[in-house]
Amino acid sequence: MLNEKWNELADVKDELSGRDWFMGTSGNLAIKVSGEPLQFLVTASGKDKRKRTDEDFLLVDEFGRPVGETHLKPSAETLLHVEIYRRTNAGCSLHVHTIDNNVISEIYGDRGEVSFQGQEIIKAFDKWDEDAVLKIPIIKNFAHIPTLAKEFSHHIHGDTGAVLIRNHGITVWGRNAFEAKKVLEASEFLFRYQLRLLEHKPFQLFKVV
Repeated sequence: MLNEKWNELADVKDELSGRDWFMGTSGNLAIKVSGEPLQFLVTASGKDKRKRTDEDFLLVDEFGRPVGETHLKPSAETLLHVEIYRRTNAGCSLHVHTIDNNVISEIYGDRGEVSFQGQEIIKAFDKWDEDAVLKIPIIKNFAHIPTLAKEFSHHIHGDTGAVLIRNHGITVWGRNAFEAKKVLEASEFLFRYQLRLLEHKPFQLFKVV
């Protein structure tokens, strides 16, 4: 099981790195290995995620602490993944920093959320009604990770979801790696779409749902 999950997460990392979503070693990924006890693989801190090595991930427990002896350090935001797995049945969670999600988080940060309606791609979030509205929360980027994790936890409301951290990045989760990646891709599509729209119709900034 461990090797299977390792390879699954490594494949996701390879695909996202191909999109250049891990600038400056930023970002982190996690995948659940077991629920009882809670253990999951998470990216090791400070690694070049464009390369595939035997030290890309390490196994951590329900507190985000390494399982067994290792010289590797878990990613700084491991506690965000802990909150997701403690509160949901999610199997995979992804965190990336992109220019688009950072700019969106700054433009709409004072509102505490960015909303989308009438976009076909919000079906990736299981929103199928014709007038459905997708709201992605935006939270403050606390430097103290336990404080950030506590604030983040208030916005975990299901087995799939997404939260923007202002000028930091987006964290998404899903029931498995495929679903988490789908939510991430859909989010980034929406952010880029909204920014393109604002380039041509600046007034749209004041007409968001």
